[in-house]
Amino acid sequence: METPFHPTVIHTRHVLAVKNLEASARYFREQLGFKRDFVVEGWEFLSLGNFKVMLGECPDEVPAAETGNHSYFAHVLVKDVDSLFLAYQERGAKFLFPVADKPWGLREFGVVTPDGHRICFGQEIDSSPK
Repeated sequence: METPFHPTVIHTRHVLAVKNLEASARYFREQLGFKRDFVVEGWEFLSLGNFKVMLGECPDEVPAAETGNHSYFAHVLVKDVDSLFLAYQERGAKFLFPVADKPWGLREFGVVTPDGHRICFGQEIDSSPK
């Protein structure tokens, strides 16, 4: 029997169609704290640690906001979700829901981009005895 191959994932890069590349990239950088990796005509590559996005300008595409629940494109686990939530509040990010403990063992909050793409940030709840 053949041994299954299990690749080591370095990072993922989410490809998002945006109406206005300049405005969307600015939101990711200024409100969500992403860093610009590089730019080529019609594209901006951004990262928040190992969370990577490729924003592609597609002015004629259906906006993500019109796809309802399908506009969720990422769930990102972080080490200090409360601090990230506070930082995003200070930066003026647009929230879907505030940080809260969820029944599935995560503390989460959600943000939305100018195009309607939705991202959930979470952290595992420490259930060990204090």
